[in-house]
Amino acid sequence: MSALSDLYADFPARLSAVRDRVAAACHAAGRDPATVEILAVTKTHPPAAAEAVARAGLRAVGENRVQEGVAKRAGCAAPALAWELIGHLQSNKAALAAAHFDRVQSVDSDKLLQLLGRAAAAQGKLLPILLQINAGDDPAKFGADLADAPRLLETALAQKNLRVDGLMTIAPLGPSPAETAMHAARTFANLRNLRDDLAARLGVPLHGLSMGMSGDLEAAIAAGSTLVRIGTALFGGRAS
Repeated sequence: MSALSDLYADFPARLSAVRDRVAAACHAAGRDPATVEILAVTKTHPPAAAEAVARAGLRAVGENRVQEGVAKRAGCAAPALAWELIGHLQSNKAALAAAHFDRVQSVDSDKLLQLLGRAAAAQGKLLPILLQINAGDDPAKFGADLADAPRLLETALAQKNLRVDGLMTIAPLGPSPAETAMHAARTFANLRNLRDDLAARLGVPLHGLSMGMSGDLEAAIAAGSTLVRIGTALFGGRAS
């Protein structure tokens, strides 16, 4: 085992602990744990982190930055692993993201939809996406406003080379743990309600709800999350 691999020797134990949290949250919510996917977030960590994810049998990893993810994927010896972009996507990197990521979760504007659609068409592929919604109305977070979501979804559905898998959000932080928890519960409920409304109104399934991270996965699962994005609980802090 290499020195870098040694950094992630405890990954199976960390993953087991996260799975226990997911299972407990699902039990409390009356849900099947198999309905919640764990997406390992490898941002700031080397390719060895992604390789540890693959060895543990997880489907995919999440990256925040396009260029970091592209370089990491090229250096990762786990060809079957899927790569998802979960961080803010600048329009000038849309074509690069479409070429190198298996799904883009952070699509929040008509412009990005058009750029990703054109890039996917040029590459002859169908690109899965999620629409990022600022369901907590947080000025510090990216994402489309709740009121703009119906129009954004209609624009997305018109893109023949994009497949809308669902919605994504990030909960705001509060000045105290109690207020952070309150904001998270409200944000996740807003996204779930929006998803249900849009699915009924436009007749599309929108199965995916990407919401919840290491600190708030329980609240997200209670609200219906189908994918939790977990970094710190799996990897600790930034790798040195």
